[in-house]
Amino acid sequence: MSANETPASHRPPTATYDSAFLRACRREPVPHTPVWFMRQAGRSLPEYRKVREGIGMLDSCMRPDLVTEITLQPVRRHDVDAAIYFSDIVVPLKAIGIDLDIKPGVGPVVERPVRTRADLARLRDLTPEDVSYVTEAIGLLTRELGATPLIGFAGAPFTLASYLVEGGPSRTYENAKAMMYGDPELWADLLDRLAAITAAFLKVQIEAGASAVQLFDSWAGALAPADYRRSVLPASVKVFEAVAGYGVPRIHFGVGTGELLGLMGEAGADVVGVDWRVPLDEAARRVGPGKALQGNLDPTVLFATREAVEDKTREVLAAAQGLDGHVFNLGHGVMPSTDPDALTRLVEYVHTRTAR
Repeated sequence: MSANETPASHRPPTATYDSAFLRACRREPVPHTPVWFMRQAGRSLPEYRKVREGIGMLDSCMRPDLVTEITLQPVRRHDVDAAIYFSDIVVPLKAIGIDLDIKPGVGPVVERPVRTRADLARLRDLTPEDVSYVTEAIGLLTRELGATPLIGFAGAPFTLASYLVEGGPSRTYENAKAMMYGDPELWADLLDRLAAITAAFLKVQIEAGASAVQLFDSWAGALAPADYRRSVLPASVKVFEAVAGYGVPRIHFGVGTGELLGLMGEAGADVVGVDWRVPLDEAARRVGPGKALQGNLDPTVLFATREAVEDKTREVLAAAQGLDGHVFNLGHGVMPSTDPDALTRLVEYVHTRTAR
């Protein structure tokens, strides 16, 4: 926070301040359990597929008009309690000049992977000018959203490092782990550089008007707790500390991170996202006091009958009963072939079931 920036505690409340979502993140009483979905703006919606026709993913992320429309689509359709900014975790890497593309059916592919100390020079600092389209899109969105909060997001240093070092998606992370174990100094410097880029990207989103931010450490579940503590946690801490002064809720999420929940809570987030493998009451025990939780319906449940969806939803809500703060979400992103009507019904069911 700059010397002449108003401290968060002395700023006037925003239009979104008393929303159910932000109240839950702050562990305050809510009128109902708030709901939003990871990947709610995306391939499950026919209106999304229509506006994206013939436009590459990264190009879509750089067009403020398109970003605005796609981000708003699930808010209109599902009546979710928060929008999440439509983007991709590799956008800041593309913005600083890394030669990468998102290939359909594959994911992000990096032309020249980062494997040596000389490669670090390619990871320059991110400036607001590099992502001016983000600032423009968030300005458009906050005007449209009014009292509905907008969640900004970024990929965590470990997950970004995994893509950069592997050159694309991986199931084993052998190159990334080989660097982490074999050249810990290079690895630490790589994650430190990525932490600075990630923090800068989140700051742009918050300063443009995002009401909360989520750090996706999608692949952290590939790590043992001792390796996470030693080789990943310091960089995640750096990101969360960099945006702490803004006073917006910070969410931390990873997949397959049941064994890491306590450590992920230590990183500094206000809300810890939980996948579907650990019940929320047990997750709360692992995370410890002072944090809200987000989650955690298995995304595949939405392919079952309406009765089955409601049964499993009641299980999630029952496990969350004693929590200070709970944001209902899936335990991972919406799957592309999910029936959008199932999501709309789920939002309505949670709102009705938890109405105070």
